[in-house]
Amino acid sequence: MKFFIDTANLSEIQQAQDMGVLDGVTTNPSLMAKEGISGIENIQAHYAAICSIVDGDVSAEVISTDYQGMIKEGLELVKIDPKIVVKVPMISDGVKAIRYFSDNGIRTNCTLIFSSGQALVAAKAGASYVSPFIGRLDDVSTNGMDLIESIRVIYDNYNFETEILAASVRHPMHIIQCAHLGADVMTGPLSAISALIKHPLTDIGLEKFLADHAKATK
Repeated sequence: MKFFIDTANLSEIQQAQDMGVLDGVTTNPSLMAKEGISGIENIQAHYAAICSIVDGDVSAEVISTDYQGMIKEGLELVKIDPKIVVKVPMISDGVKAIRYFSDNGIRTNCTLIFSSGQALVAAKAGASYVSPFIGRLDDVSTNGMDLIESIRVIYDNYNFETEILAASVRHPMHIIQCAHLGADVMTGPLSAISALIKHPLTDIGLEKFLADHAKATK
């Protein structure tokens, strides 16, 4: 499973890259605003900075909600770096835009997926990735993992090449569950990725090894 980090913070992206397990980055307007990034030129420059850190795909989201606006923005975004994947919302004009981008060799990430029907439509339109938001489904008392499982079955039934990018990941168990169900990618915060490394028995074992080593070398 690929590990993407969901942030616009350059320091966090660099930390994840330095760990040696990072495969890409996802961002959105809210994450950009959180970092104080505003204005088209500043946003594009920030995407370029992200691309300079990572080796893999960087999802850059369009702001427009109409077909022509999404096409215009997407074409500008892909000029920034070959790593850019155009992030498009799951709406009617978004599906049309995904088809246009797909037909013209531009990779896309269909975001705000909350049903297997939406994921099916996105795949048929040629999306490179779909982003089911598992954490937000959990927030409304719906099991987000059921959606991952359903999409996996549908895509495998028909050999869709669209990758399942599990989004709105909140904690390490989300990552483990997605891995069990066969999600192609997960995107989440640095804290969730880092938490996979930690275990209290590892800490206790290491402390004992070091203590025994210290006794043996006195």
